[in-house]
Amino acid sequence: MEKIRVFLADSQMLYREGMRMALAKEGDIEVVGESDDGEEALFQIKPLSPDVVIIDSEMPSLNCLDLTRQIRRHSPAISVIMMARHEDDDQLLLAIQAGAAGYVIKAISGQDLACQVRKAYQGEYPINECLLTRPGVALRILKQFQDLMLVEEEIEPLISPLSRRETEILEYISHGNSNKEIAHALGICNQTVKNHVTSIMRKLTANDRTHAVVLALRHGLIRVY
Repeated sequence: MEKIRVFLADSQMLYREGMRMALAKEGDIEVVGESDDGEEALFQIKPLSPDVVIIDSEMPSLNCLDLTRQIRRHSPAISVIMMARHEDDDQLLLAIQAGAAGYVIKAISGQDLACQVRKAYQGEYPINECLLTRPGVALRILKQFQDLMLVEEEIEPLISPLSRRETEILEYISHGNSNKEIAHALGICNQTVKNHVTSIMRKLTANDRTHAVVLALRHGLIRVY
């Protein structure tokens, strides 16, 4: 069975041990590395190429937001789950802007954390579920999205052409399909879908999947029916 490869970046050794033990109980998840320092974590993540990285919101040397941005910039196929000490609307908004797929509180149970890891691995963004109970954050995101659209009307970004397969996958993404669902529909493996998504993000210079869909729609590369 293919296991989900997870990297733990947390400043507290005891908490990392707890996460490692909790995730080890899940037969489909494997912790492949860990670090208590942001810069060291980034150095380790590149060669390990995990599927999911769980980041403590209070990392030393390289903070969680910068670490998330760098991971997403250099390895878009890696999903990031940010772990906060307590609920904070401002931090949730910043996590979304940085490209995190998930946002959880440290009081989360091991089973719930494993569930978040699986969703992120499948290409979902469980962080969006937080917005259902945080309407204030949702409104702020909508306002920023509208501002982004206005900027893009004034400055047209340069976009590399997509292949037929990449266009097909992007259309599936626009309909809310996860990587796993796309792989099943197209009869290809999950890793192949991830590789195509990485290429799409690079060609469109997109920050995340939603941004990629917006850019593709604006330039007529896909249509949503």
